[in-house]
Amino acid sequence: MSGTRRNTSNIVLIGMPGAGKSTVGVILAKRTSRDFVDTDVLIQTRHGRSLQDVMDTDGHMTLRKIEQEVILSMDLANHVIATGGSAVYSETAMAHLKRDGVAVYLDVSLDALTARIRDFDTRGIARAPKQTLRDLFEERCALYRKYADITIACGNQDQDEICSAICSRLA
Repeated sequence: MSGTRRNTSNIVLIGMPGAGKSTVGVILAKRTSRDFVDTDVLIQTRHGRSLQDVMDTDGHMTLRKIEQEVILSMDLANHVIATGGSAVYSETAMAHLKRDGVAVYLDVSLDALTARIRDFDTRGIARAPKQTLRDLFEERCALYRKYADITIACGNQDQDEICSAICSRLA
């Protein structure tokens, strides 16, 4: 983050699928008196299809393109925004989100993600064919770190502890 204070009315949660962005986001929105929006839900409602259907029918690059379009169409203030795990592939989308927000990376270990994600092949995760969770983790972590204004090492913390950590870092 630059030395000048920018408008950070939004809290933008980034991280891997299974990191807890949606769950933490709802709690964080209540705690900080903000509205909550999940970009994956926006994609599904605007397109009338599940993320997995987009993946199966049109492929991962189409899902990423749709995700970018949805993010660029958002004009929000005072929100907690849970992004899809692949939002960080779009420099344009991330610049748009960070224009009015602070990006918080929920950093979760590969082991924890492996334990949490039981529906990897049907969850609608934007990934190349045959790409494993490990491949995705290794590819995306550098992008999450690149865009993060704040990184929260989630470790063994529950959602309330993660929210407390985010609030104290924002204070």
